Amino acid sequence: MKKFTCVQDIGDLRTAVAEALAVKRDRFARTELGRNRTLLMLFFNSSLRTRLSTQKAAMNLGMNVMVLDVNQGAWKLETERGVVMDGDRPEHLLEAIPVMGCYCDVIGIRSFARFESKEEDYGERILEQFIRYSGRPVFSMEAATRHPLQSFADLITIEEHKRTERPKVVLTWAPHPKALPQAVPNSFAEWMNAADYELVITHPEGYELDPQFVGCARVEYDQRRAFEGADFIYAKNWAAYRDPHYGEVLSKDRAWTVDAGKMALTNDAYFMHCLPVRRNMIVTDEVIEGPRSLVIPEAANREIAAQVVLGRLLEGL
Repeated sequence: MKKFTCVQDIGDLRTAVAEALAVKRDRFARTELGRNRTLLMLFFNSSLRTRLSTQKAAMNLGMNVMVLDVNQGAWKLETERGVVMDGDRPEHLLEAIPVMGCYCDVIGIRSFARFESKEEDYGERILEQFIRYSGRPVFSMEAATRHPLQSFADLITIEEHKRTERPKVVLTWAPHPKALPQAVPNSFAEWMNAADYELVITHPEGYELDPQFVGCARVEYDQRRAFEGADFIYAKNWAAYRDPHYGEVLSKDRAWTVDAGKMALTNDAYFMHCLPVRRNMIVTDEVIEGPRSLVIPEAANREIAAQVVLGRLLEGL
């Protein structure tokens, strides 16, 4: 594997999940694979789970790890072509990228949507430039449009807990005080469709996702109806995708908060969320602390997902 940015890059999902479960049984079986290899993790945005889980996965494989918070530990980087660099950004990404590639064997990138331009966000300019110019295998630690490491961990978690071969999985919008990217819901929908689960996406009108990610999922504007008979509830906020409201918060309706009453409509469903979560906006304390909450096992599987991906990238060197 030369890059990892979406579900197509991982190949057959059954094989990938089986590999993940094998890693989980013995995290240190392949410590020689990464010996004398270096991972460079670049963060254009803040992180907790992604940073810790990916670094731990690399250490499990015997890798050296370098972490750079671009906005705090480096020169400010210019990303646009053709600009006169007379402002506060003294280094261009086109020089910085190949230089960084000289110092490592694998590169992980985390760069969110800016909500300044849908075309720029959905073109994944920063991630694609690293793939093109670094000369190294590159993987996404969350980009503007997808979060594949999270979605892989979500898939592993569902496979570990499902009670039927084709569970009903509901992706539900929930309120949030700030505008959040569509990366997690986009990616989750993409992976759930690839896994051939029964996927339902529920949200208020105006929060429709890009059709390429919705795929064959059923869209339901009545949240309670969507929850009926569900096996897994995945809650997440996202800002509007459609023009002219791209990146905007259209609603903070607390009626969409996931609570015990709504969970009672399900088939004793598990609750999932990628974290961090705004309690009593996204989900009530009762649900997230309840016995059907998978948020901690889900987060733990981030290490496993990252280790599978890093292992495959190392094998391709």
